[in-house]
Amino acid sequence: MSALEAWWWASTLDHGFFNPEVLMSLARLSCSAPAVVSAILIANLVAWHAAVALQPEQATKETEGRLVVPPLPEGSPEELLAFAKELMPPKHNPRSRDELLNYLRDVSRVRVQAADKVLAQSKAGDAIFTQAAGLKLESLTTLAEMGEKDASDTRAAFLAMLAKSEQLPLAMEAQRTMIDDEIRGLARSDFSNAAGLVEKVAALLAANPNDAQTAGLVSKLGVALERVPRGSDVAALTAAKTFSTIFSKSENAEVQKAADHLDRTLRFLTLPGKPMEISGSFLDGKAFEQKAYTGKVVLVYSWATWCTPCGDEIPNIKAAYDAYHDKGLEVIGISLDTDRAQVEHFVDGRKIPWPILFSGKGWEDDPVAGFYGFSGIPQFILIGRDGNVITTDVRGAEKLGKRLTELFGRDK
Repeated sequence: MSALEAWWWASTLDHGFFNPEVLMSLARLSCSAPAVVSAILIANLVAWHAAVALQPEQATKETEGRLVVPPLPEGSPEELLAFAKELMPPKHNPRSRDELLNYLRDVSRVRVQAADKVLAQSKAGDAIFTQAAGLKLESLTTLAEMGEKDASDTRAAFLAMLAKSEQLPLAMEAQRTMIDDEIRGLARSDFSNAAGLVEKVAALLAANPNDAQTAGLVSKLGVALERVPRGSDVAALTAAKTFSTIFSKSENAEVQKAADHLDRTLRFLTLPGKPMEISGSFLDGKAFEQKAYTGKVVLVYSWATWCTPCGDEIPNIKAAYDAYHDKGLEVIGISLDTDRAQVEHFVDGRKIPWPILFSGKGWEDDPVAGFYGFSGIPQFILIGRDGNVITTDVRGAEKLGKRLTELFGRDK
């Protein structure tokens, strides 16, 4: 969720009252490109239009005006924050996407001005200082995502300043936000600082093992580490050794939950070169037996009937199965659905020839997907004849075909 989307939901669901804490929490989850942000805003704008349409007289009156942000007035810190809060939601119904986005940009600019004045007139230990800091950070994040010149640099400098604050909660919040920015960079395939990120998060958590917000960063880091290329996953092993020690000292339930999530993620990350633990029963009720696949090359894939990308991969798997099944390729599907009849109907309709494991427990509680903490589907895992996992990265006809050619040769 982006800062803009966070603003939308916080300001509409909270009936227009600005909540810096909600916005800062949601902004930390930002990972959407500006184009996606715009699409979300427009989708919500449509919903807003529908709601306004229920009151035609009011809608007609509101659309007579244009969305214009008034200049920042003089006033006390409390008055300035009150003014900033009242800017959202807009007083008039926006006439277009551009008008709405321009208004959001102007609101964010004025809010930065208001926050700067409040920060200048208050002390770091004051509650109003923390509110103003949250307001400025959220507004700068919005401006940066909208492509405002120098907003990203200003935001980075502001965070660096807050991170040095003598007020520990404020400094911790800034440090978490800075680390979260780096984790999102890792998720965008910038793996250069993976090991460094593990060290930063570990240091922050070691300072307070019971801090649930920092533990949340650990969970996000674990998911991001799934994208680290195989052969470069030293960071994952470092994370396993580092965080397990720190988590063991925590008494916080949320931290322990994050620890469990990380353990599952790391279990998946370190699968290559190891046997995969598979258990459960097939759709026909027969129990899975590992020994039946001894000496075979096995493609394991998790999927669900409601997952469109999963369905798109079926032709690729069928082509591989038809080409190499006689040579020793086996395929095992793991359905993460909860409705057995729906899965059976899907399998019959697609004429899927390989067996399907089905627990009916859904995603997180499935004995395989839950054990390895799969963060997305379809998830492919290729197991060699020796029973050890070769790779977890064979999604798509090209990657799968290349790997199977290496294992079975070009002669089909």
